[in-house]
Amino acid sequence: MSNEVTRRTFLGVAAAGAVGTAFESPLGAVTGADQSARPAWALNATIIEACSCTMFCPCYFSTIPSGHAHGSAMAEHYCRFNNVLRVNQGNFNGVALNGMKFWIAGDLGHDFSKSGEWAEITFEPSATKAQRDAITTIVPNVYPVNWKAFSLGQDAAIDWTATKDHAEARLAAGKAGIVTLRRNPGMTAEPTIVTNLRYFGAPRNTGFHLMPNEIEAYRRGPKPFEYKGSNGFMITFDITSKDVAS
Repeated sequence: MSNEVTRRTFLGVAAAGAVGTAFESPLGAVTGADQSARPAWALNATIIEACSCTMFCPCYFSTIPSGHAHGSAMAEHYCRFNNVLRVNQGNFNGVALNGMKFWIAGDLGHDFSKSGEWAEITFEPSATKAQRDAITTIVPNVYPVNWKAFSLGQDAAIDWTATKDHAEARLAAGKAGIVTLRRNPGMTAEPTIVTNLRYFGAPRNTGFHLMPNEIEAYRRGPKPFEYKGSNGFMITFDITSKDVAS
């Protein structure tokens, strides 16, 4: 019998809360018998997202990212991404999260049902400790992936602007990271939207607004990357503590 974990199985396990912790939360993991102590929280956020995969990213249909061939070598599978989140409405046990922006960069690796390669989260200097603790507790429920390595990036300003035609995010004025998206040329001037498709662990979203990237780059650390013309989209998702299975 095959041991392959399909995307459908992965999401089912994730929804049940059985996939390992994605980020090391300062508040600690809350599982099983600890459910009565689980804090109440809610998060509605919009993401400017881009990655190295072909358009549209296969990671939303499989646990294996796009293959990238280099010369005569066999294709290497990876998904090197920048996810730039702006919180529309959010709270965590009374801590307001509205208006926060944070940046997650990383690589899902060759099969993220087993583990992702690495991820790094960066906050703006204005984020309080309570807000940071809240986000690092909530985010593993959105991205229920085990990481081989996780780090906290040095605080930096995040510029975040978006319309239906164009979206752009810059980390440290572009010195640390940049994502620029342009609306997919559909049959009309309206966005091309993929609906009824789950966004990782979030149970609700407004649809994937397809916007291929003009550039997506992360310029920090030992594994910087840059891609042009690959996958990109915007999406607004919603998740609360009530959605997380006990």
